[in-house]
Amino acid sequence: MWAAIRLVRASRVFGTIFLSYLWGMSWSRLWPTRYDSKERWRKLHRRNARRMYKGFVRLRGVYIKLGQILSIMGTFLPRSYTEELEGLQDEVPAHSYRTMAKAFERAIGKKPTEVFASFAPTPIAAASLGQVHEARNAAGDRLAVKILYPNVAEIIRVDLRVLGWALKVYRTFVPVQQIERVHAQLTDMLERETDLVNEARCIERMSKNFTDDPDVLFPPVYPEWSNKTVLTMGFMDGVKISKKDALAGLGLDPYAVATKLTQVFYHQLFIDKFFHADPHPGNFFVQKGPDGQVRIVVLDLGSASELRDTLADGMLDILSGLMTKNDDLVVQGIQTMGFVAEGGDRKLLERTVRKYFEKLLNLNITDFSRISPDVAQQFADVDMRRDELRELMKSIAYPDGWFYVERASVIMFGLSSQLAPKLNTVQVGFPYVMRFLAERMSQRNAAPRLTAS
Repeated sequence: MWAAIRLVRASRVFGTIFLSYLWGMSWSRLWPTRYDSKERWRKLHRRNARRMYKGFVRLRGVYIKLGQILSIMGTFLPRSYTEELEGLQDEVPAHSYRTMAKAFERAIGKKPTEVFASFAPTPIAAASLGQVHEARNAAGDRLAVKILYPNVAEIIRVDLRVLGWALKVYRTFVPVQQIERVHAQLTDMLERETDLVNEARCIERMSKNFTDDPDVLFPPVYPEWSNKTVLTMGFMDGVKISKKDALAGLGLDPYAVATKLTQVFYHQLFIDKFFHADPHPGNFFVQKGPDGQVRIVVLDLGSASELRDTLADGMLDILSGLMTKNDDLVVQGIQTMGFVAEGGDRKLLERTVRKYFEKLLNLNITDFSRISPDVAQQFADVDMRRDELRELMKSIAYPDGWFYVERASVIMFGLSSQLAPKLNTVQVGFPYVMRFLAERMSQRNAAPRLTAS
């Protein structure tokens, strides 16, 4: 019954938005000179974006997470949606202790009080898919016990069904090719985030990647009290990375924190090819090391993802093209990554890429703290007719795996800019990018010889 009710409520949110656009399209076709204007469509986008925001807040649960994801998908959504949905926070009211204790007992076979010497009934953190309780074992170790909410898999299944329908409707208005991949990759991410055995594996893998860096910490996993819906870890102290006052209390410079965080991300993406795909502020704590250095605690790795070879090869070409001012390489990289839709207007897409490339080379950005509106407008204005823009959208595909890279990059660099507005993240990441370029180029050059042998 609850699933049917949730399905109806979610369908009503998307249905109202759909009918609003259908009505707007009808009027624009009947009276194009009066109703088919950029300003009118801008207002319609804003009104529907607010409807979506309010609907997601009422639905809560998975929709809070969906709203966060959609808020950074500027590739597809009008700017009004990204701006409105940015207000969603991945925090929800906690479930009762009784509910979570029963969920724990179903998963482990014993009550929390039978397993642990102590188990706090009030959670220390609550999110879309589950919540975390503090506990102690018989040895006195301080633990963090993550428990998924009851029926969370069924809730996700219902919500994704509605989202799939909404994306199909959206495609009738914005003809992006292969938009179904967004839904597939979102489904994959949520499936992995609701498999805590997978998260335990990701913690172990990423921890090994940073073995040589004592200033990047991960919680130890206690496998005897963990399974698919319960994950018991060592409790990690620290202050939330976005709390500047708390960082100041530790005597840590926010710029040093942002620099370390950025280095961690570049290392994950370009050196390990295995990165945190949900790097929001709640997933990073900060400690002060024994010599006063910044230590980053990395949490919640359920959605950690690998960088696909096609994306890595495409990035190699794009970065090489930017460094050598070769727009042919940039175009080649975009094609390698999979952004060119089959059957699309490749010449139009190439012309657009070259136009952006030319503007990029002419931009004078010396202060990365903020880009002036005039500079941003130079880069944003594509100077296209409506029919050309629609044809361009038909020519763009959504590559497999890009969902995770785009999401992680936007969240990570947004967090970095909050901590240190003037930090030049390009400069910070330069050594990692150069190492990536060298290693990838070496692999590419070696490939023909290996094949020939």
